[in-house]
Amino acid sequence: MANERATLPRFAAVGAGRMGRGIAIAFAYAGHRISLIDLRQRSDEAWQRLQGEARAEIEASLAGLAQLGVIDAKQIQAIAERVSLVSAAEAPQALAAAELVFEGVPETMEAKREAFEQINRHCRDDAILTSTTSSILVTQLAALVRLPERFLNMHWLNPAYVIPVVELSCHPGTDAAVLARTKSLMEQIGKLPVVCGASPGYIVPRLQALVMNEAARMIEEGAATAEEIDKATRYGLGLRFAALGVVEFIDFGGCDILHHASREMSASIDKGRYTAPAIVDRMVEEGRLGLKSGSGFYSYEGRDIAAYRRDVLSRTLGELKHAGLWRAPADETLS
Repeated sequence: MANERATLPRFAAVGAGRMGRGIAIAFAYAGHRISLIDLRQRSDEAWQRLQGEARAEIEASLAGLAQLGVIDAKQIQAIAERVSLVSAAEAPQALAAAELVFEGVPETMEAKREAFEQINRHCRDDAILTSTTSSILVTQLAALVRLPERFLNMHWLNPAYVIPVVELSCHPGTDAAVLARTKSLMEQIGKLPVVCGASPGYIVPRLQALVMNEAARMIEEGAATAEEIDKATRYGLGLRFAALGVVEFIDFGGCDILHHASREMSASIDKGRYTAPAIVDRMVEEGRLGLKSGSGFYSYEGRDIAAYRRDVLSRTLGELKHAGLWRAPADETLS
């Protein structure tokens, strides 16, 4: 059994849909073999059809990377072959070999419960178990896991093989060593893990839902067209937040600026949407305005502020150049 386990992939994605395929590509691209497991009992014909669809999507995704010059087209087959398509009948062996498992079945408690029944039965005691759910709290799912201290949620952002951030959501019983090991494994495949608590929406979905809803309202109100909003977000918000994180941006501009802007928009647009949270008002009262006061959400004590500002400018210019929007200075003034 030990020899058989050694020949099987160390990683497993349970659920052969879009998310599972994306995770499989991410590991295969990084040079690892991974089992893509379908737990549903299917006829031979249905299983062959699923295999064909999964293989075709994986190869098409890799072909897209080749067209962009990210990989050589000659690498597509080798990378794709690192993904092992595993049927329900073969799932016990694949699960028994895995040290890190990603559950990605449909977003219902019933589907999750059925999946974890099999994962609990076949996975080894030292395996790390994760759910890729975007909507069910880790505290709810932990009750389905045999060894909950080895469990956490892991939210991938689509396309899973392109976007570097993965959001790790722990419950109070998650072992700190398990979290550290998970972060290390994800960093080894080129991902950027961020940790958040057991609250709805993780980090990115919670922020982006507000932005997307407000964009839709602006169209509804006639404030701007979809095209103009998209230009503004791609080359205004997008470039800003590629160079500065959202919270860092508050400090950079000043917490008092957010405080006053929120007050004005709360009065003129919508109180519920634009009233600043109590923490912003409290920080203004305490004089913790950010960069200009030496402390805000971050501390700037002992920091070379001029060097920090140059670094922010450098990052912003880098994003502008990457987007093809930075122009060299003109030789002559306009007449």
